[in-house]
Amino acid sequence: MFAPNPSGIIADNSAAGLRDQLDEVWTSLAFVGAALAEEEWLFATACPGWNVAAQYAHVIGTESMLLGRPSPEIDPGRPEHVRNDIGGFNEVWVATLAGQPRETVLAQFDEVTEARRAALDAMSEDDFSAPAWTPIGQSDYRRFMQIRVFDCWVHEQDVRDAVRRPGHEDGPVAEQAIDEIARALGYLVGKKAGAPDGSAVTLELTGPVERSFHVAMEGRAKLVASLDGPATATVTLASSTFTRLACGRVDPGAVLDRPPGAADGSGRGGAGAGGSGQAGAAEGAGKVLLSGDIDLARRVVANLAFTI
Repeated sequence: MFAPNPSGIIADNSAAGLRDQLDEVWTSLAFVGAALAEEEWLFATACPGWNVAAQYAHVIGTESMLLGRPSPEIDPGRPEHVRNDIGGFNEVWVATLAGQPRETVLAQFDEVTEARRAALDAMSEDDFSAPAWTPIGQSDYRRFMQIRVFDCWVHEQDVRDAVRRPGHEDGPVAEQAIDEIARALGYLVGKKAGAPDGSAVTLELTGPVERSFHVAMEGRAKLVASLDGPATATVTLASSTFTRLACGRVDPGAVLDRPPGAADGSGRGGAGAGGSGQAGAAEGAGKVLLSGDIDLARRVVANLAFTI
């Protein structure tokens, strides 16, 4: 059996639960892709350097790798947004597929994800617990599938933000994505934000996913179920803002300094293969409220980004 979840982690991490979550996010991505106009297929997204087409190419590439299929034999070079070997692997698939017709890419997406569903259906609970490489190091296959749910959902939200089709921000897949960020909160609050020893930080998510996370600095930062007293600093924000900050899709300053109820004021992400296209993501991010030690709370918000 797999190990119990740490404090604050609530998503279903059984083999059946992860299979269902992957099926759900792939189905949602396919639904959004099928509804896109040709010009929307080329809209820039908040994921640096990638347009909408590249999001689907990336998912196809990773799921193809998990099926044991070879990568295309091309050299995409080293674009500025590629920062590591995993990014280089992703760019091979993006360079190969993102310029192909939308119908061709979506048909390949359907074929690859259907093959992955079949492969996952054939795996037992013990298979999910087998040792495996993951993007964050050696662990087990279950951990890799948790990351896959998170990654696919984040790129679905990239697409939805770019084409102004919000949705799928609550439910089992969103909960798994929130959990993935929660696993990093000790590092983000303790190491990156520099919370002092003896302090505690609470993050209150107001929806669509409603959660409370508490990080206590007890020699080292640790995610805990509750605090013995009031938090040193509290950050209150929508889960949509939380995820976009954690994935580097919005500038923390844009949400920290935005007056309540103010619109982002920017237009569409725009067409083309390049650019960060953060307009849609910024519109999906609302006001962040800070209380307690405001300086610490601001540092937490400014240092939530953790994706590679």
